[in-house]
Amino acid sequence: MYRRKIPGMAITRLSIYSRILAGIDDGRTISSKELAELSGHSDSQLRRDLTYFGQFGIPGKGYQVKELKRRIHSILGIDRTWNVALVGAGNLGSALARYKGFELQGFKIKAVFDNNKRKIGRTLGNVTIQDMEELPRSAKKRNIKIAVITAPMEAAQELASLLTEAGVKAILNFAPVRIFVPSKVKLVNVDLAMELENLSYFLAKAGKGNDH
Repeated sequence: MYRRKIPGMAITRLSIYSRILAGIDDGRTISSKELAELSGHSDSQLRRDLTYFGQFGIPGKGYQVKELKRRIHSILGIDRTWNVALVGAGNLGSALARYKGFELQGFKIKAVFDNNKRKIGRTLGNVTIQDMEELPRSAKKRNIKIAVITAPMEAAQELASLLTEAGVKAILNFAPVRIFVPSKVKLVNVDLAMELENLSYFLAKAGKGNDH
């Protein structure tokens, strides 16, 4: 649909615009300047981000909020429901499974997997935890297209391979290790410890570390 190469940060900013618009009445018209100020970005940046995806709004009048919401939702793919698998039912996985905000955005956790026999069969959120051995069959049966890996780092690569073989097209990896997937699969790594290290660097540089 879109022939131009879209910068990754433009997609991130679209998500920000979408969240801001969620709190604005559908019947309103909003200017690019107002929406940009609410998002913390410049007017020109906002208009450039939207231009990647076609024409938006009415010159001199701004954007009709309801229509802008609809179009951004369509671009982000959140105008539909995505079935998600959560792989790893530890502390982080359990917290993610119980978070209600995902479903409001169209991401429905349909399967949870773990290899801990004491957890298998228990309910997490509204989903029964399954044995990891059931992953390939269950993911295909439930038409899982997105998976979240919260399993230990030593298992992450094997799990990623199982998921791609089961037809998963996008993986969010929380395991603190580099994994490899086929080029047709979208992979996003989230290393929480690394993000904290980035924050600690700036604090240390500013001399704000805790005294020992």
